[in-house]
Amino acid sequence: MSFFQTQMLFPTDAVPAAGPLPAGAEKLEIEASGGVRLHGVYLRPRNEGDDPLVLGFGGNAWNGQHVAVELNRLFPDAHVVAFHYRGYRPSTGSPSSEALIADAPTVYDAAVEHTKARKVIAAGFSIGSGVAAHLAGKRRLDGLILVTPFDSLKAAASDLFPWLPVGPFFEHEMNSAGALKGNPVPVALVAAERDEIIRPIRTAALRPQVPNLIYDRTIKGAGHNDIYGRTSFEEAMREAYFLIVSKKKSM
Repeated sequence: MSFFQTQMLFPTDAVPAAGPLPAGAEKLEIEASGGVRLHGVYLRPRNEGDDPLVLGFGGNAWNGQHVAVELNRLFPDAHVVAFHYRGYRPSTGSPSSEALIADAPTVYDAAVEHTKARKVIAAGFSIGSGVAAHLAGKRRLDGLILVTPFDSLKAAASDLFPWLPVGPFFEHEMNSAGALKGNPVPVALVAAERDEIIRPIRTAALRPQVPNLIYDRTIKGAGHNDIYGRTSFEEAMREAYFLIVSKKKSM
């Protein structure tokens, strides 16, 4: 059961290769706990100034470079940084929920130091939404954008496998609801109406635990993976970003 859940949640062998770096991109490398080397990518804003930093945390089979490229496409006026999770080549080490959560502040510190940005937004996708939610309790954030988020990773896994006794054996909990409870950070949620991986009930359970929910959009007809190719998703992401940067609220 332990081997199965780790492979399911962190399928390192299924992560696609990054390919060549985009023009103008920089490679980053930092040391995390246990001597692990984390590799990341930095993409500059198109017109450099006092621009915010968007720090990306991808899904469980995402390549960190692809996260950075997607965020740069959505938010071309922001500094963008994303790292390959530990155990996701070329980063070293072995992934776990505890390790990814522990690495996030180290990634934050390195990204802020590199960009000198004074405003930081964390964007988390799927399992990365849990990493971003926990980061909000450890570092100062100006906002969170959580895509296909959950209240509890253990509860999400239990929903997927109701015939298995997931709860007692689950080793990789990410309690996003607990991490955000009582935290005043502005939060934007973008969910998929027909999400077959993170069931809508999990996002519904997260909502009341978010004290400062400034944006909440469900993309109609979208599933967990096809949400990203939709114009309505891009619109929602840009609306969420604008509200955080401008400190406005829309529900």
